[in-house]
Amino acid sequence: MSQIRVRVTESVSASPTAHSAASTTAATAGASVMSGTSGTSAVSSTPGPVANGAPPGTGSSSLSALGLFTVLLGAALPLIDFFIVNVALPAMDRDLHAGPAVLELVVAGYGVAYAVLLVLGGRLGDMFGRRRLFLIGMAAFGLTSLACGLAPDAWTLVAARVAQGASAAFMLPQVLATIHSTTTGGRRARAIGLYGATAGLSMVAGQILGGVLVAADLWGTGWRSVFLVNVPVALIGLVLAMRSVPETRSNRPAAVDIPGTLLLAVSLITLLLPLTEGRAAGWPLWTWLLLGTFPIAAVLFYVVERRADRAGKVPLVPPSLFALPGLRRGLVLVLPFSIGFGGFMFVIAVALQQGMDYGPVAAGMALVPMAVAFFLVSLAGPRIVAKYGSRVVTVGALIQGVGIAIVLLTVAHGWPDLGVAELAPGMAVAGIGQAMQLPVLFRIVLADVPNDRAGVGSGVMVTAQQSALALGVATLGTLFLSRAASVGMRDALITTLAVQLAGVAVTALLSLRLPRAVQ
Repeated sequence: MSQIRVRVTESVSASPTAHSAASTTAATAGASVMSGTSGTSAVSSTPGPVANGAPPGTGSSSLSALGLFTVLLGAALPLIDFFIVNVALPAMDRDLHAGPAVLELVVAGYGVAYAVLLVLGGRLGDMFGRRRLFLIGMAAFGLTSLACGLAPDAWTLVAARVAQGASAAFMLPQVLATIHSTTTGGRRARAIGLYGATAGLSMVAGQILGGVLVAADLWGTGWRSVFLVNVPVALIGLVLAMRSVPETRSNRPAAVDIPGTLLLAVSLITLLLPLTEGRAAGWPLWTWLLLGTFPIAAVLFYVVERRADRAGKVPLVPPSLFALPGLRRGLVLVLPFSIGFGGFMFVIAVALQQGMDYGPVAAGMALVPMAVAFFLVSLAGPRIVAKYGSRVVTVGALIQGVGIAIVLLTVAHGWPDLGVAELAPGMAVAGIGQAMQLPVLFRIVLADVPNDRAGVGSGVMVTAQQSALALGVATLGTLFLSRAASVGMRDALITTLAVQLAGVAVTALLSLRLPRAVQ
């Protein structure tokens, strides 16, 4: 049991992104504006400063192909860094003598800072310019990656990872908001498909790249290369962004909501920190005290935000946003989907590496069929949605359920002698189902969000998703570990997959309430 526990710590980073990868998938859709305007027009094809008098949320140019590539690069970096750390944790432990609890903080520090600051990052982009915040976030991500790679001890690495997560939170919302504000119609649909494909591929690329870099031990850098590789990529991203990404911002900027920001931070920290750190720390008293504080902080946050909204101010998370039926109904489905996917990725990572003795590269290769299927279906998604509307989500949930059932049956009959080929059919079918859900859900969530609030809307959405991924790890992960200790890893995996199937069924039923047409 102790062996399972320590190794689980080594794998935990696969979950918070897991579908920070496929999960953030196409968070930028939606063309309509609450005020009645229907979208964002391209004023010019040449990047430049925001035009005076431009409609709220628009800039002076549309997003070129190079600009889209650049913002997608910025979206991929934070997702890859979740997974790239996953396979490097054992080497970090040997080099820095960190121990399971501190290794957990290397993962949790990044994830919690990332989730806590996403909404604020979106708000600051709306206020000061999304291109400017993207550049700041990209530069900070490169610098903090360098700090991680040069960290002399475990606690310095933890501090650098927290800073890295914060920089990612300022960069990522600008990607979603920039696409939302500089594209329309078919170009927006194609950009959303590419965003989803990027997320799916980042999930696999991170884990495989991490294994290759650690095994290669380039210039004797060992695990440090998984961070140092970000530095030249960030430099390239900065150069490209300055040349190709247009500036957009809200023409109705609001001051930062300090009480709301602090209360949201307290709410998310008291929920996510004990859930991600509690397992490795043995669930000490402080984890339960924080979890007990969470509902109080969450209620206070809602009361403060509602009071500010009614007073005509602009709170950090305006409760009036949830009056939008698309956002409300979409988030109701995003939450269970992300909980299920986060738990699935965590459990599969542990089962492959421990139960079936897969190495880190082989474990990543087992996910390739899922990522490839997700990539291809994401590209075809806009055409499918245009023809069938939101019923694509229902069909996608059913297909995902079939894929998970195939994996379950494969495990039941072939454990532990399962190769990548045996797992590939179930993984591919599950990937098809996921790609038919996430892009559509995110389009529905942001469809009615005004362009001048695109940063806030995307920040709320990604924060909800990131929190749900952590909940998936805490719930399905805990179920898996407790069952593994008593009945063995095979039966524990079967039980966990069966529970996820029930969650997929709930998602399918809830999807029937979505409006048929998708904007």
